Amino acid sequence: MAIEEAPPFWWKPAGPLAWLFSPLSFVWGRGAAMRMRRRPSGSVGVPVLCIGNFIAGGAGKTPTAIEFARTAKARGLNPGFLSRGHGGRLPGPVVVDPHHHHAADVGDEPLLLAREAITVISAERPRGAQLLVANGCDFVIMDDGFQNPSLAKDYSLVVVDAKRGIGNGWVIPSGPLRAPLGRQLMRASAVLVIGEAPGGDKVIRETARHGKPVFLARIEPVDPGDWAGRRCLAYAGIADPTKFFDSLGEIGAEIVEARPFADHHVYSEEEAGDLLEKARSGDLVLATTAKDMARLAGEEGAMAELADASKVLEIGLAFDDPRAATLIVEATLRNAKARLVREHSGRYD
Repeated sequence: MAIEEAPPFWWKPAGPLAWLFSPLSFVWGRGAAMRMRRRPSGSVGVPVLCIGNFIAGGAGKTPTAIEFARTAKARGLNPGFLSRGHGGRLPGPVVVDPHHHHAADVGDEPLLLAREAITVISAERPRGAQLLVANGCDFVIMDDGFQNPSLAKDYSLVVVDAKRGIGNGWVIPSGPLRAPLGRQLMRASAVLVIGEAPGGDKVIRETARHGKPVFLARIEPVDPGDWAGRRCLAYAGIADPTKFFDSLGEIGAEIVEARPFADHHVYSEEEAGDLLEKARSGDLVLATTAKDMARLAGEEGAMAELADASKVLEIGLAFDDPRAATLIVEATLRNAKARLVREHSGRYD
């Protein structure tokens, strides 16, 4: 279930609607748990780090994946990203070319990832990972796919947005969890909580009960000084647009008007024209996210004009512990070495 379909009651304490759908949630949760127990059907001879989340919708996986690619490069590795390509029409496996592909082809997030390192989209994760290795990648970073058992993973870092947490804590369709939390925590190597809101507290407690480490981080604007005093018309089609609007306000921008859209929203000519007209009439700066810009790139007409007129708030991930990313990369390398020994000897855990 895509986040644009997520109902508001998911993010409130469980009420009548959650109970109404609970029989379906039981079936969904049981099926998801059984699927997660399956042994991988494929593997590659290089380390695989999975960046996932517990819920349907965004939690900060993409900036997290990018930070790990930079850490891997600093260690002398040649990382590559593996993505399902949500929102794109191509099933893959295909190497993403940001100069050729559009968001309609491969999805918006792979276009962002491809700016940092080689990126492959593939509905079949093992085939996508094999294509990365064939192109010289020696460290695979999966953007999502935590619940998918098809590819052997060496480290699974589950990202939690501290504001949204796990919503009401119920499984789809009664809540946003993709599978029962306990089952997911059994498969997780560690949890990363991004932000400083109480929504992540429950996950932190449950993670501690399962004996898994918790890392903390925050999203930071790359050039905050560029925004001070700017009067903005801010628009965003991401999982939680209010986070983007709040971030702009925190670095000194004046949000005259905020336009939220659903996650992965595909803008129409009419919407683009309306945003342009509002900005012109109010002498406002059009402010948006890198994901939204990726969806506008390569378009024509009013959407191309909107892309040219918009300013992107670039963001990055900062760990509370500066050693965290390196520690996780090193753990992934160790786990991969042990996995490859097991596979070579014919033993599977």
